[in-house]
This record gives sequence, structure tokens and C-alpha cells, in this order.
Amino acid sequence: MKNWPGKIICGGDASRRLFLKWGVASAVGIAARPSLARSSLAAPERGLALYNIHTGESLQAVYWAQGSYIPESMAEFNRILRDHRTDQVAPIDSHLFDLLYLLHSKLEASQPFHVISGYRSPASNAMLVDHSSGVAKGSLHMRGQAVDISLPNRGLSTLRDAALALRGGGVGYYPASNFVHVDVGRVRSW
Repeated sequence: MKNWPGKIICGGDASRRLFLKWGVASAVGIAARPSLARSSLAAPERGLALYNIHTGESLQAVYWAQGSYIPESMAEFNRILRDHRTDQVAPIDSHLFDLLYLLHSKLEASQPFHVISGYRSPASNAMLVDHSSGVAKGSLHMRGQAVDISLPNRGLSTLRDAALALRGGGVGYYPASNFVHVDVGRVRSW
């Protein structure tokens, strides 16, 4: 993977070109390795590409290199995963980024994850609990440990199955709402 500086790109052809370039670079060599998790996390760099469907913002950045997380990139990812209802930014658990990195690698995907929900403020979560039956009062979204995603050009069940196979935490399947929930809590599924 190349060392791209983190940047937020708001739509357009430049966004598509960067995501395609990132996807090709991230997929090279991963499929041939016997242990995806070990080999992927042992890579010299880890990067992600995300598109927030509510804000229209895209981010593609290397978040881990030379044995450590990159604070500037982590801050940018925290921003793109902010609560879109309140615009509140909170720290996202670094293990969640690693889980997304492994999931993207396992799927050999070239498109960015589409983010439906990242961090949720307690106020946003309470509002969702009051208006929806599928929202947990103590949601890991409020701790920056969960994200709801989809992946263009991949079936939702394929995304769910890949997340389940990683056994990195919780996996929720919401086909009626077109997303998969992944978190870094205990391993479970619904």
C-alpha cells in the first residue's frame, strides 16, 4: 500500500480515482497468504477508505505505519465517523479501524465502506431507542466501538459472512435497512 496523506474529499471523479487506486494497492498479495488476519495486520501500513452517506464526505488515509497509529489520520477518521445528527466528534477505538481494515482485506474490496452510523452521542442514541426497536440503550456506538456499514458491489450477506468469519466482535445483519453492524465488543451475532 502506498503512503497517501489523509484527506477528506467531497465527491467527484477525484474521489473515485483515489478509491480505485487505494483498492488495487491494498488487495495486492493479500489473497495468497495463509492467514489473512496475521498477514494483513503485519503489513507495514494499514489504511482505510470510508464514505459517510449522511455528510457526503470521503476519507482515504493510512492510519497505521511504522509500528504505530498516526494521530493525524486517526483524528480525520474520528471526524468522518462523527455523529451526523449532532456533529459531535469522539475518539473511535483503534481496534475498530483494524477490524475494518481486516474486513476490507478479506473481501479484497476496491470500494470504500459506506458508513451509515459511526459514533453516536448519548442524545442521538436515546432518540433512536425511542423511535426504533433495534437500537440498544447501551450501544457500543456511544463508545466509538461500533460502525454500521455497507460495501458497494458486494452483497450484504457477503459482507456479514466475512465479518462473522473474522470473529472480531459483534455482527448485526439488517437487510431491510441495507447495512451490517460491526463492533469490537464480545463475539456475537444477530
